[in-house]
Amino acid sequence: MTELRNDPATAPRVEPGAGIAGETPQDISAEAVLDIPPELVAQSLGDYLRAWLVRLRSGESGVLPVIAGLVVISVVFELISPGRVFLSADNLVNLLQQSAFYMVLGMAEIFVLLLGEIDLSIGFVAPVGAIITIQLVEPQTANWPWYLGIAVGLLACALWGAAQGTLITRFRLPSFIVTLAGLLVANGVLLFILLIGPFSGYPSLNGPGDNLRMLHNLMNGTIDAAVSWVAMGLLVAGVGLGLWLRDSRRRASGLVAPPASLTLLKIALIAAVGIALVGICSVNRAAFGNVSGVPWFIPIILVVLGAWMILLQRTRFGRYVYAIGGNPEAARRAGIPVARIRTWAFTLCSLTAGIGGLLYASRLDGLSNNVNGGQDTLYAVAAAVIGGTSLFGGRGKAIHGVLGGLVIGGIYNGMFLLGLDVKWEFIVTGFVLLVSVSIDSLSRRGASGGSVAHV
Repeated sequence: MTELRNDPATAPRVEPGAGIAGETPQDISAEAVLDIPPELVAQSLGDYLRAWLVRLRSGESGVLPVIAGLVVISVVFELISPGRVFLSADNLVNLLQQSAFYMVLGMAEIFVLLLGEIDLSIGFVAPVGAIITIQLVEPQTANWPWYLGIAVGLLACALWGAAQGTLITRFRLPSFIVTLAGLLVANGVLLFILLIGPFSGYPSLNGPGDNLRMLHNLMNGTIDAAVSWVAMGLLVAGVGLGLWLRDSRRRASGLVAPPASLTLLKIALIAAVGIALVGICSVNRAAFGNVSGVPWFIPIILVVLGAWMILLQRTRFGRYVYAIGGNPEAARRAGIPVARIRTWAFTLCSLTAGIGGLLYASRLDGLSNNVNGGQDTLYAVAAAVIGGTSLFGGRGKAIHGVLGGLVIGGIYNGMFLLGLDVKWEFIVTGFVLLVSVSIDSLSRRGASGGSVAHV
């Protein structure tokens, strides 16, 4: 792919406060900006904001709706919850724990949604991987080291996704039917594996041994508060330095890069989120004794998010996924190995779901046949779509699964604080999903209404 360059000798002169090619902001057409990300046309932070506003008015809202939804959920439940505890440090950490499973499942589903496909099996594939890990680690069964158990469980999930992807891509079967069958098969496999060993169908993580303790700590363990602050500082410094050096190198080479002020703003936002998160987690959350520090599941989710963001947005594989989701036939004619990329997408979907299954089992301290995989699958799709991923393919990011999972977790947490029945959680989540799909559909209709179709 040819790099865009800012050649001073050939580039149009842009006066301060002007828009594209020296035009005033009022002259910038929606079509001209919609096809180009704001950072590619911005010469300053002001230019970036003006281009972003044009895209916003044209229907490209990005993550703004879900951010607004999170703010509304937080304000409403804080005002009406008994004792106004929704935004307390204890409840916010609890909310993150309740949302963690849906965040990871949402990120998993995004891989196939980007292709315009769907995976209905991950609600049961996730606990299948987790129960394989638990059975391998249990002292009364295989007594494996925890890291080998996790590796085999995740490998099983990945192979499951690869098998489904192969059926879909090589035999041209509908993903809806293949993964629906996968959901049913995985449910039966889960029940079968649960009966292995003397556990009466409930292998637990509460027994003796460091291996079981490690799995228990995935969701319930915490990092020391002082270590949390140091780790956060190093992470923010590393990410910030990476962003600054990358953009600086691009500007020095004459390549298109965001304005320096925008890069600094991104670093400041990352630092603010990191400080707020560690600050909340550092508050003592125990009624007796001391429980503080960042829970282990937070860095796990951040690692998954960072890895999949890089994979989808910075690699050839990611570009191929977006190209196939936007126009499969055009991607095939361009020489993209469509079948292989689609198979890998289903593989990564199931692998990511397996990570979520480990967090789910850790939170429950084991697994039983009381797994509502069908509901979890629907919540995974809802999390991705609520976060901003399109059901029509070609548009979405890993962060959308995290944000959508937070919305679902926030609704569940708020309803629980109010003492409302679970039926209200389903109703409210359904309405939020309907609104999110409507926004996506209307934004696409508005974007395609111009002279230049936007993919």
